[in-house]
Amino acid sequence: MPIPLLALAISAFAIGTTEFVIMGLLPQVAQDLAVSLPSAGLLVSGYALGVAVGAPLLAMVTSRMPRKLALQLLMGVFIVGNVLCAIAGNYSMLMIARVVTSFAHGSFFGIGAVVAASLVPQEKRASAIALMFTGLTLANVLGVPFGTFIGQEFGWRVAFWIVAAFGVLSLAGVTALVPNRHDAGPTGLGHEVRVLKDPQVWIALMMTVLGFGGVFVVFTYIAPILEQVSGFTPRGVTLILVIFGIGLTVGNTIGGKLADRALMPSLMGILVALAMIMAIFAKTSHSQIAAGITVFVWGIAAFATVPPLQMRVVEKATAAPNLASTLNIGAFNVGNAGGAWLGGLAIGHGYALDVLPWVAAGVTVLALALTLVAARMDAPSAAVPQQV
Repeated sequence: MPIPLLALAISAFAIGTTEFVIMGLLPQVAQDLAVSLPSAGLLVSGYALGVAVGAPLLAMVTSRMPRKLALQLLMGVFIVGNVLCAIAGNYSMLMIARVVTSFAHGSFFGIGAVVAASLVPQEKRASAIALMFTGLTLANVLGVPFGTFIGQEFGWRVAFWIVAAFGVLSLAGVTALVPNRHDAGPTGLGHEVRVLKDPQVWIALMMTVLGFGGVFVVFTYIAPILEQVSGFTPRGVTLILVIFGIGLTVGNTIGGKLADRALMPSLMGILVALAMIMAIFAKTSHSQIAAGITVFVWGIAAFATVPPLQMRVVEKATAAPNLASTLNIGAFNVGNAGGAWLGGLAIGHGYALDVLPWVAAGVTVLALALTLVAARMDAPSAAVPQQV
């Protein structure tokens, strides 16, 4: 794999760390800024909404820029946002800073995925995207625990200063390693927007919403499931989440390799496996050992969906992939929010925690059905060259 992918992976690591590290620092932030814990929790929601809303806006702003310049600009926004987080004097300032930071998230991953795919031969594009996203998975395994430890020991602001430093390192890597290609597209914004007329692009986005949304039906409530159903202590839950993060990293690599071999068949197989694992977790969640094993395998299947889902959008928006790829990052976040809402709705209606894996399996089956529809829509266009 080309060395520029390392710069993209480091950037993904920094962005992933700043997204999730706040979760481990909420008590410190709430106490320091004199707000309630639920109010502090809105910093997570604000970031997710910023990704979903800000990503396409910044993609439009950067539509006429060479992709390298766009990545540099977005990493600059990321650095500024984290510095503002570190110096925020009150809750409102911190919320604004988090939203500013989130604007860089979706656009960087969207454009970065296009750049990663362009650096390698066609048969390795999904693996290249997966390598970039490895930075995001490692952020969960290494960056978030380290940032949480630093924030707890030296203050939450120090954690954001360190993430900002990672941003500077990432910017230097992008500047030095990513090729300087003037490939923004022939007509800029108008060309990018026109690609959204293709229904296959929208179907691909919905595949992402449902395919990853099922994961968050359970993941949002994984701590209470592991504590109340499986019987883990809080320390045990932390260990299981690290194991889950390792599974994400493994699954990301596997998903990229499978997608390079056969994109749609691989995605269908992964979704089938994911739905089955969720159904199995409804039973194994009652046993600590079985739950730990299932969570690891679930992590593999969950993130194995990411490279093929991202590659599908890039493939269907070949003429103007920047905006579509960025929208797909927003689709992941919409799926996250929707899955969390659906899980909360089930709990609110009195269902037990061990029912959530069944709900997640149902959402994943819907994603599988939509994938089958998309594959059928591909068939006529695939048959045209044979007739000619």
